[in-house]
Amino acid sequence: MAEKHLHIVSFDIPLPANYGGAIDVFYKLKAFASEGVKIHLHCYEYGRKPVKELEDYCVTVNYYKRKTTRQRLLSIKPYIVVTRNSDELIENLLKDNHPILFEGLHCCYYLDDKRLAGRTKIVRTHNIEHDYYLNLARVERDVFKKYYFYNESYKLQRFEKVLNHANGVASISKNDADYFSQKYRNVFHISAFHPNEKVEIKSGKGEFVLYHGSLEVGENNEAALFLVNQVFGDLKIPFVIAGNKPSKELKEAVSKYKHIALKSDIETDEIYQLIADAQINILPTFQSTGIKLKLLAALYSGRHCVVNSFMVENTGLEEICTVANTSEEMQATVKKLFETQFTENEIEKRKKILLSGFGNRENILKLIKVIYLPQPVAAG
Repeated sequence: MAEKHLHIVSFDIPLPANYGGAIDVFYKLKAFASEGVKIHLHCYEYGRKPVKELEDYCVTVNYYKRKTTRQRLLSIKPYIVVTRNSDELIENLLKDNHPILFEGLHCCYYLDDKRLAGRTKIVRTHNIEHDYYLNLARVERDVFKKYYFYNESYKLQRFEKVLNHANGVASISKNDADYFSQKYRNVFHISAFHPNEKVEIKSGKGEFVLYHGSLEVGENNEAALFLVNQVFGDLKIPFVIAGNKPSKELKEAVSKYKHIALKSDIETDEIYQLIADAQINILPTFQSTGIKLKLLAALYSGRHCVVNSFMVENTGLEEICTVANTSEEMQATVKKLFETQFTENEIEKRKKILLSGFGNRENILKLIKVIYLPQPVAAG
């Protein structure tokens, strides 16, 4: 059987795998390698350093400087796209005829390049990007950042039609797949790749409720502030917020309460330990985009999981979460579940759902089949 080779163009260096996009890319390429696919990884570099460990899973690893000059803000292309182009990258892609997996719309600068006509080109979408940036704009308080997010959303919506030049679109959520399938051909749903291999949940009862996420992201900051100000301020139940780069506003809100703690800039292993130790993982979000890897982490390793509809709707995970949408519903739910043991029946229910549709091996085999079967002809 002929060897399978694959180029993966990544928007960032995927190690350390400590945020959603990096987690999906790293555990995907690890899954490819475990199935014998020879990976040629191409990473844009802008802050993270090259990582030797990537060579354990890839035949070749190449790094390209992301061109983050302010002048590129004036381009008609989105900033996240126009800052990710490299003559060296396109030269490397043209050295052979292997399929190419572009990670996110971010990496699609060369998707419609005529030099790649005839190549198998798959785009992994992590979000409906213009919706994601529009929501970032709505929750952003800094006026300059708000303008940038609105402007980027507009540019991303116009640029998205480049997906017509892909042979396939691998969407991370069912909602995203529904959206893209109305506009483009050969759209399929491949759920997020993640570090969880089996459902392992501690017995006994936890002593606190946890919210975790990258706190420098506007939507996560908004969710954390909502939980402090409208849910836990009056509850007097121990509440921990864990994540990097919390805002000044969040720090000030937390400082008003002795039963609320903020753990910032902690290691990934400590986050997973907190997830496992908590009695409840509470994860509201105010925009329904993609699938949140922090939700999968909580369901594989944590006890009770409380979410709002935006977090879980149409994910296939509704049955193994407790949904509460208003601050009053969340308070009542937290009071009840904080005193409720997590049972073996609930663990078995999680295993049944998580291990059929969310496992890395199942999803990588599906993706391999799509990439290496004959593909529809792409535009251009």
